[in-house]
Amino acid sequence: MRDYIIRLQNTADRWDNATPIGNGYEGMMIYGGVAEDRLQFNEESIWSGNPKDQKIDGFKERLDYVRSLLLNGREAEADLWIRENMADCFSKINSYEYAGELFLKLHDNDECKNYRRNLDVINGICTVSYEKDGKNYSREYFASHPAHLVVAKYTSNAEFDAKLKYNRVNIADLKYTDDGIIAKAVTCFGNHHFKMCVKVKTDGCLDREDNGINISNATFVELYSRIFTDFKYTNLDAMAEDFFKTELRDYNELKAEHIKDFSSIMKRSDIEFEQDPALDEMTTFIRIKRLVRDRDAYDYRLMSLYWQFGKYLLLSSSRPGTLPANLQGIWADGVDVPWSGDYHTNINVQMNYWQAEGANISECTEPLFDFMNKYLIPGGEEVARENYKSRGLVVHHLTDIYGFAGWADGLCGLWPVGGAWLAYHLWEHYLYTGDKDFLRNVAYRYIRECAEFAMDNLFPGADGYLHTGPSVSPEHSYYDFDGNKVFVAISPTMDVQIIGGLLEFYAECENILQIDPASSKIAMEKKAKMVPMQIGKYGQLMEWYKDFEDTEPHHRHISHAFGLYPAAQITKSKTPDLFKAIETAIDRRLAFGGAGTGWSRAWVINLMARLGRGESACDNVRDLFKQSTYYNLFDKHPPFQIDGNFGGSAGITEMVLQSHEGFINILPAVPNRLNGSFTGLRARGGITVSAKWNNGKVEYVEFIPDSPCDIMYKVPGADIQSVHLEGKLKISF
Repeated sequence: MRDYIIRLQNTADRWDNATPIGNGYEGMMIYGGVAEDRLQFNEESIWSGNPKDQKIDGFKERLDYVRSLLLNGREAEADLWIRENMADCFSKINSYEYAGELFLKLHDNDECKNYRRNLDVINGICTVSYEKDGKNYSREYFASHPAHLVVAKYTSNAEFDAKLKYNRVNIADLKYTDDGIIAKAVTCFGNHHFKMCVKVKTDGCLDREDNGINISNATFVELYSRIFTDFKYTNLDAMAEDFFKTELRDYNELKAEHIKDFSSIMKRSDIEFEQDPALDEMTTFIRIKRLVRDRDAYDYRLMSLYWQFGKYLLLSSSRPGTLPANLQGIWADGVDVPWSGDYHTNINVQMNYWQAEGANISECTEPLFDFMNKYLIPGGEEVARENYKSRGLVVHHLTDIYGFAGWADGLCGLWPVGGAWLAYHLWEHYLYTGDKDFLRNVAYRYIRECAEFAMDNLFPGADGYLHTGPSVSPEHSYYDFDGNKVFVAISPTMDVQIIGGLLEFYAECENILQIDPASSKIAMEKKAKMVPMQIGKYGQLMEWYKDFEDTEPHHRHISHAFGLYPAAQITKSKTPDLFKAIETAIDRRLAFGGAGTGWSRAWVINLMARLGRGESACDNVRDLFKQSTYYNLFDKHPPFQIDGNFGGSAGITEMVLQSHEGFINILPAVPNRLNGSFTGLRARGGITVSAKWNNGKVEYVEFIPDSPCDIMYKVPGADIQSVHLEGKLKISF
């Protein structure tokens, strides 16, 4: 595996160009300043707010009235009635917050030579180096998951002085000691406390003052950081005291342990696109500018780096034992984070995990599953029971670490299938691993409860179909047949796809596990009575139950494309008419200027890959770099929103390997001009796959099954083949 390094030649002048590191629990943004370094910290459980009482009196009766309006074609009236009579049903959640900042004053000015700020994404190490006044300075930063520490080291070939101080809003107590910094702070809402602890080691002289720590005549300064929150610990003082009492291990030992842990996961898989290796020596600033300025330029090796960076971000923000990655991953600036840094469940948190299974970093999904079972089941059950008078669980369009599951943020937030979409991740994990213990002990209850809610809340219409709603097609609206702009609908296509697919794989769960096989039949009977997907007047897959006009034909959400990706309900071989219709719908969206945000462009890459349109997928990756990527490779929504990184990386995987149609498809969407290889990717059925190709022709493919099995596979220019696998098999062409 070659080196994958994000190279920058400047200090960060703003947060979204700083360098991220993280250990799953805690994150740090590194500005790399010369005169003064700025390190901003995050901890996954520093959230404002509190758990909410989600019970709403009279909710079910009002809901039934809205359903009656929608069933009678009075969509605009239903929209208005909700605004006027159900405003009390919508909540607001508070924000994820940062943990504060360390400032390390080193020089009088920023003048220096040969400045470099690099991120080695395979080993998880950030470095900064420069020359100043004839002396060499270097820094290393890493976030250790095994040691549960964030570490920074400053060194020089000559003695230097430094001043260290901590800053944040709502500091309750701050002490500078001979050992380091102990700060207690409070969230802006909800009165949650946390302690920021920083140990300092140096060979210089340490002198503490009321406003900071002065260090003189040092050749090195080491900082070891740990954050304790009252979300996780009952006695913060005892945790901080124990942290400072415990003797630190040697820096080099901690670094070696971190690299072994981090790189062992990162090196499992690789996608290497061939091009001039000199591109790798350029800064990402130059590489992105090159694409912006030259419409004919491509940077295939940047695609490889970006793909590995997606793995890096997920590994840094979602490890076993942590909370899942939120809208900002684990990194966030300040106390009023864009979109609250929450978990948006109408695509965004799901997109965070699109890459995990195929890229062979499946354990990164454990925090998501833990979160669903620990927080969303009780929160979703409460809303289903108290408000819908229903079995099961429901989660609407966003949630938080307190398990919020109700309506929020106005009409967009009444969409009731966010929890059901998350159930797909459990099922996909089973499809990739075949792990029946996981299916029984981790996935089954959540899937079943989502299916129970869906079955209880499907209601009949005069057309003979079972409908879902009130709902929306996330976050889009339509013009009804009288020209009114309306959000609320029954049976929008995305709901039909999500619920229909959920009932189908729930039934399959029951058939596999034999826990309640009678419910399998009921689920499939309900699915058979749901509204079918329909083709509209433009030849497009309809987004709503009726062939309404879009109010925003360029809208960032392409919700009715769910059945193509990430689900697999629409395929060229099994549903050719619907396949053509969703292709038409996607092309119309793009023709009107769609994919205007980073995550939306990332979704289009995946959709084009599923359509088998390699040229378009590749071009959309290029557009993602040009229009929606900061120079540190963060996704530019704008502002930063991490799902675009994860979705873009998943799309690159889909270009080279797919397995959703019952066979392993090698290079399903790779243009002939793009040569390369991939290693260690995963296909459904528990198969690890590697391949090399040149000019569109596969040179070899290698399969490694988890256990003996029969598979089908396809390479470009050939028919589907069958083969039995007992162990590793390499096939040359």
